[in-house]
Amino acid sequence: MPNVFRQAVLTGEIALTTKAPVLRGARIAGTGSAVPDRILTNFDLEKMVDTSDEWIVERTGIRERRIASEDVVTSDLASQAALRALDDAGMTAEEVDLIIVATVTPDTIFPSCACWVQAKIGAKKAAAFDISAGCTGFVYAVSLAWGLVAQGAYDSILVVGAETLSRIVDWEDRNTCVLFGDGAGAAVVKPCELGEGILEYVLKSDGTGSDVLIIPAGGSGMPASHETVESRLHYIKMKGNPVYRFAVRAMVEATSEVLEKANLKIEDVDLIIPHQANQRLIELAAERLGVPDKLYSNVAKFGNTSAASIPIALDEAARGGVLKNGDTLVLVGFGAGLTWGGAVLKWNKE
Repeated sequence: MPNVFRQAVLTGEIALTTKAPVLRGARIAGTGSAVPDRILTNFDLEKMVDTSDEWIVERTGIRERRIASEDVVTSDLASQAALRALDDAGMTAEEVDLIIVATVTPDTIFPSCACWVQAKIGAKKAAAFDISAGCTGFVYAVSLAWGLVAQGAYDSILVVGAETLSRIVDWEDRNTCVLFGDGAGAAVVKPCELGEGILEYVLKSDGTGSDVLIIPAGGSGMPASHETVESRLHYIKMKGNPVYRFAVRAMVEATSEVLEKANLKIEDVDLIIPHQANQRLIELAAERLGVPDKLYSNVAKFGNTSAASIPIALDEAARGGVLKNGDTLVLVGFGAGLTWGGAVLKWNKE
């Protein structure tokens, strides 16, 4: 039984039930990010596939993305972001209780990317595991971390969203290869007073849409073979129109629902950090929510980095002074699964 929970039971503050109680709040105490040095511009892509800078910018708002070198794996970027987040929180890796990595591009099927990160940063006492929720992965992971900290199970959780999507992109498919980039973002979740930090979250999924954004081969349903490799089935396959329609609905729905759960209105929100998939999607969601100036975007610089996109943007906004203590912040994502979700925070990093 965790120390905080045990003490509360022994002193009679709570009774043992099947549902763990919320004993305290949980906040993001530090952020960090890491992206590769190599920049792949739209003009570079013009030399690789039948596309143009004008076509890409008009449809996505993306102008460039970062691509990892061949000797860099997902856990390398995750570890860099993690160490920067720990430094920002004034902590060492030895103080971390748990590591959660959200990714669809782990170094290996097993062990988890989180275990590789644990070893690389020297978090000797931390438990570690991955979650796979596509581009919504960081929202899922932060929500899980909030529950574990708020219930007294852990005192410090390192949450990382990290991807090397360049390894699973079909560089012959102009409809998808222009979208994705590599990177990692991290956050340290620690206890705080009730009513501060992470206030509420919503997590959603619809497995009937599993086939609209998928890597068909490489799992138990279609093991790797000469045929699957020759048919290029180990790369991202996306049905663009269904994903586009789903994405706007999901962002608006998740934002509205999480604010309702927290008894807040859209007018109370200072900043929304959405999954960075497409500038047109972000602008359309902002229009439907009625907050055209509150959605943060850096998709032009980094493209879609899946589970890494929200924490990279969060770190950029925090370090750039866009996000200030006391601000009400919404994180909202959508992705493969289909999955979507949101979290609302009262920002109090310091």
